Amino acid sequence: MTDSLNYSEYDYSDEVCEKGAVVKFGSIVIPVFFSLVITLSLIGNILVLVILALFENLKSLTNVFILNLAISDLVFTTGLPFWAHYHIWGWMFSETLCKIVTFVFFTGFYSSVLFLTVMTIYRYLAVVQPLPDMSTQKLSSGVFVSVLLWMISIGAAMPSLLYSSLVVIHHKDEHSQGCEYDATLWKNISISQQNLFFLVAFAVMAFCYIQILRKITKSRSHTKNRAVKLVFCIVAVFFIGWVPYNVVIFLKILDDHLVPPFHNCEASIQLDYAFYMCRLIAFSHCCLNPVFYAFVGVKFRRHLKSMLHRLFICQMPVEEQHVRVQNFSRGSLY
Repeated sequence: MTDSLNYSEYDYSDEVCEKGAVVKFGSIVIPVFFSLVITLSLIGNILVLVILALFENLKSLTNVFILNLAISDLVFTTGLPFWAHYHIWGWMFSETLCKIVTFVFFTGFYSSVLFLTVMTIYRYLAVVQPLPDMSTQKLSSGVFVSVLLWMISIGAAMPSLLYSSLVVIHHKDEHSQGCEYDATLWKNISISQQNLFFLVAFAVMAFCYIQILRKITKSRSHTKNRAVKLVFCIVAVFFIGWVPYNVVIFLKILDDHLVPPFHNCEASIQLDYAFYMCRLIAFSHCCLNPVFYAFVGVKFRRHLKSMLHRLFICQMPVEEQHVRVQNFSRGSLY
């Protein structure tokens, strides 16, 4: 399997470059961090779905894409408990589950890239080059684009379903079971495909946001500023997390193909630590998007306050509920 999921890749039989400390670091830090990410992602993204269902409609393409991005984050999150378990005990599940979990991970990964890219393109068209019928786009358009992007994501993740399998990981005095690509060729293809997706997405997003920023600087409309702020923050967080990670996995391909005397053990160990840290940051993107909905999206904050207020009122005695509702209607609570 690709380095993005390979948690038992270090060969302890390599007496020249001992990496036991690196593996021990990962087995302690990553499960703890993943537990936090899983909890925050489930709470945040489910909250986004609930607010969209209760307070918003899906006639807006932006809402359709936000809905799909939240689903993509949840899909990505479902694989993290397995990888946290993998870090501690190795892969203890079946080969079928290995294929499914890997496939789900990459489907969530690629769909995140695609939906963020399409959200940026849509905002570019709305702000920089508004078309006559942009405001009349219907739900059917959003559904068509969403289905297309999910099909592309599934197609891009399909090699992980077909070619990942259970392998034996040799350690210094023992061995364990791993869930990886069964051939180095597919491992390299997977990493190259991830990098290609990022290069294309980065080029598209960079162009769109440069043009958007130019347009905004010429306009004093606060509405447009608020409209692009949410998407911009989500995209920025995604790339701050994932660009270093993709650079590191590319460097690891080079490191894996180096042989003595060109292979530097100390540099390789430092690269492994960087790989762990960049992966922690990258995988946390699934729980960060809802944070930006809450702190950047004005409508989302208003809906969240309204929902929390309803829950708060429902837990009060009937007489106190009546008083609170009257105060809220006068604007005394918020």
